[in-house]
Amino acid sequence: MQNLLLSLATTPTPMPTPTLRDGITEDQVTPGLLGFIMTAFFVVATALLIVDMVRRIRRVRYRAQVEEERIAAAAEADIEAEDAREDPAAPHEARDTNGNGYGQGNSLPRD
Repeated sequence: MQNLLLSLATTPTPMPTPTLRDGITEDQVTPGLLGFIMTAFFVVATALLIVDMVRRIRRVRYRAQVEEERIAAAAEADIEAEDAREDPAAPHEARDTNGNGYGQGNSLPRD
């Protein structure tokens, strides 16, 4: 008997189907077509902003990578030019016609 009472006390009773109060129509409760259009607009705008942001981040990363490679190549060229000036037995390609140690196409060393 105690189990039956406990079972009845814990079992929820079904609620009647909710209805709207008098004077309120379904259009006043739901967002309707305008709400759907505005929500769709914000979703599309957000997606486009995310795509644009990802594109800009990739562009910044690529430019930084290219800049690092350029700096590394310039540093390597400076090191080769320095080695060519210090070693007179260096190959002819690293020396210009005056024999001053500046490689072809390399600019003067930076102080």
